[in-house]
Amino acid sequence: MPFMAGGPELGYPALLVGPKNAGFFAAALADIQGFIPGSQLEAGFKPKAIIYLAPTFRHTHFGGRQMVVHNRLDDLYELFSYNLYPGPSAKKGVYGVLIKIGEEEGWVTAHGSTVVVITPYDNVLTIMHESASGCGKSEMTEQIHRELDGRILLGENLVTSERLYHDIKETCELRPVTDDMALCHPKLQNGSRKLIVKDAEEGWFIRTDHIKRYGTDPYLEALTIHPKEPLIFFNYSTVPNATCLIWEHIMDAPGKPCPNPRVILPRCFVPNIVNEAVEIDLRSFGVRMPPCTKEHPTYGIMGLFHVLPPALAWLWRLVAPRGHNNPSITDTQGLSSEGVGSYWPFSPGRQVDQANLLLRQMTVASDTRYILVPNQHIGAYRVNFMPQWIAREYLARRGSAKFAPGQLQPARCPLLGYNLSSVKVDGTYIPRELLDVLEQPEVGEEGYDYGAGLLTDFFKKELAKFLTPALDPLGREIIECCLADGHVEDYLPFLPMKP
Repeated sequence: MPFMAGGPELGYPALLVGPKNAGFFAAALADIQGFIPGSQLEAGFKPKAIIYLAPTFRHTHFGGRQMVVHNRLDDLYELFSYNLYPGPSAKKGVYGVLIKIGEEEGWVTAHGSTVVVITPYDNVLTIMHESASGCGKSEMTEQIHRELDGRILLGENLVTSERLYHDIKETCELRPVTDDMALCHPKLQNGSRKLIVKDAEEGWFIRTDHIKRYGTDPYLEALTIHPKEPLIFFNYSTVPNATCLIWEHIMDAPGKPCPNPRVILPRCFVPNIVNEAVEIDLRSFGVRMPPCTKEHPTYGIMGLFHVLPPALAWLWRLVAPRGHNNPSITDTQGLSSEGVGSYWPFSPGRQVDQANLLLRQMTVASDTRYILVPNQHIGAYRVNFMPQWIAREYLARRGSAKFAPGQLQPARCPLLGYNLSSVKVDGTYIPRELLDVLEQPEVGEEGYDYGAGLLTDFFKKELAKFLTPALDPLGREIIECCLADGHVEDYLPFLPMKP
């Protein structure tokens, strides 16, 4: 089955070779990457990548494990897919192909979702949300989840059981652009001082582990219950010829639902989808945070969102923490790193080369701003993905306005950039204890400083390996600033921060 890795316009010729009895895999690949009918195949089609699907050999050569072997030849990228789950090969395997080609040509395929946000007053803001798998990319293109009475639950205090609510009468209109893979191709840039991206996929591989009951996400529920044509679902409890419901996940064990239920949603199904390339006004980076209290201190010390200097935003992408209770990662506990740009697990090259590419990209796109956003917890509060939804509503309403003097305060932990002293959305202020975890008596300075120490030690351990002769000299200065416990203002001279 021929297809174009990276999309029909900027993509690269590729091919799947697989057995007939694994036809559903070909269908999944066709939905995710698109395919070229034989009647439309042009003469001289020469694939730059080939996926060989051979699942039976997992039992003869790999002890039953689902393996994908990458073979990088000079003129061809081969993927030997010894598995039937399309994630490591039909999706992330093709991602690896794009990363290798981009490394050779000097560009990046970012690991991020992108959405054009239109406020009730017709202001427009385009956000790209990057993160390790499971840290909120698909959620950035979703509407805010509401309670049955229409209120928005900002968070619930795990110590006092206090619940903080907010009311937004009219939320922003969302026009999705990318879900997971964003081409940052040089042909798109055209001299712009903002990053320009285009979707690298024809279909989205959407996780729904956070949807546990009817009505959680009416938008996605409607798209999957009444699709235009049959969809492909993974890890749901269903029966033949019945409607698959995305909140009914299979059980890995009694009482333990599978953390990775997925549905492939072709882009053409998504209402108000944006097919053109877009300029990125704001790049956010998401991290899953554990609960943090003075009795049980952790690294869960981020506030609602933090504003980052570009140099510090680059460091967060090099480290890319997988974070707390990540549904995509089941083999690690505590802090671990997804790596460069959060796409390192799919990258076939060297970390330092990708670090250099990201730094050059951020240097060119000097007018794009950066924020850091937690999910799951803010200190002692359970918040799910509410911080990125509130940040989206607030920042879209602000547009390109500068922050007022005193509104940005250096965070006590320099790695967190700047806290906001106040955030008002739709006429109501967000409680201070959600903006700065230091304001929470359940955490206090002692709990905060313990978490800051965990983050700082983790960054120093992960960043030290980039100090090789191949590292860009500017990158070396930024990393050495972090290793020397630099303050947030110390990062400003490296790359200008858009006011």
